Amino acid sequence: MSQPDDFGFGTQIRKSPFFDATVKWGAKGFSVYNHMYIPRDFGDPEQNFWNLVNDAILCDVAVERQVEISGPDAARFVQMLTPRDLSKLSVGQCKYILITNEQGGILNDPVLLRLEENRFWISLADSDILLWAQGVAVHSGMDVSIHEPDVSPLQLQGPQSLEIMKVLFGEDIADLRYYWLRHLELNGMPLVVSRTGWSSELGYEIYLQDGSRGGELWEAIMAAGAPFGLKPGHTSSIRRIEGGMLSYHADADINTNPFELGLDRLLNIDMDAAFIGKAALQRIRAEGVSRRQVGLVIEAEPLKGPNTTFWPVFGGTGTGAQSPVGKVTSAVYSPRLQQNIALAMVSNGHSDVGTKLEVAMLQGKVQATVVDRPFFDPKKKIASG
Repeated sequence: MSQPDDFGFGTQIRKSPFFDATVKWGAKGFSVYNHMYIPRDFGDPEQNFWNLVNDAILCDVAVERQVEISGPDAARFVQMLTPRDLSKLSVGQCKYILITNEQGGILNDPVLLRLEENRFWISLADSDILLWAQGVAVHSGMDVSIHEPDVSPLQLQGPQSLEIMKVLFGEDIADLRYYWLRHLELNGMPLVVSRTGWSSELGYEIYLQDGSRGGELWEAIMAAGAPFGLKPGHTSSIRRIEGGMLSYHADADINTNPFELGLDRLLNIDMDAAFIGKAALQRIRAEGVSRRQVGLVIEAEPLKGPNTTFWPVFGGTGTGAQSPVGKVTSAVYSPRLQQNIALAMVSNGHSDVGTKLEVAMLQGKVQATVVDRPFFDPKKKIASG
């Protein structure tokens, strides 16, 4: 079997504190996210999906790097980064936010954690927001300190995750509400625990604040979870697409605005507070958008894995040769729904539910139909209930 030192391209790609433990527990392949290795292969991805939705999986997501913002002006500075109204964000609360640039383009879609009155973490998707925040701070005139702390999260996700958390932290962990956090310890390891995750399932994120103890934390959780069917795993493309969750650089990027994604609920662009992109987002709202994200069901043989290129989308059959009307950004076969499901960005005239389209895959054009998204549990009752 390959040893941990056999993986890698050099020291410029970092290994997480849990890296050696994931290899010991069967990680066979990695991808790179935020300049760090993330396990992407623990065997059959369909079995990983069933482990997640039936029992629980533990995922190394240390690639969700934290940007810590602290200081007397921290709250005002964080508000300047996002069009979501943070005026009622309490200490101990988390929010899913968008970070936008001056043109209203999305730079990241992280989870924001308010640890203390004047101390925040931005738990990142895959882009360099540490550099953005430090650059914004230079001429802001605000008294803030911005750095990347020694923090590495794990995700414990699935219907048995609460029972495992009770073994680790006691019965009162059941009182932790959706999108709230607690400061805890386990065997002397300093942790922040939040009821969040990138799975659309019941789950928790466990943020280790001592990178020297990564293997110890991993083993403690796996031992606690053994009676409940806990398996090592990786973030499930199947489940996140079922849940309509975004993958940055795939479903959104710097040239995508929140209105195109139907994320108006995350915006309060008329609030008094200043934020980057305010004028642009007001203009986009007034003018409207020319394309929208939709869900698709693709009528083809079950996909063997997620798409690795953007597939062109064309108008329905019988319309003759024409230019693409959009692209598939994320696609996968759902064994639960027994369908190929996808997120796509298409022009307005082709975005209504029920619209027939064609997708150009490697084997040629296949039929597709626009459907509502998320594809499963649209009210998010599993994760929030």
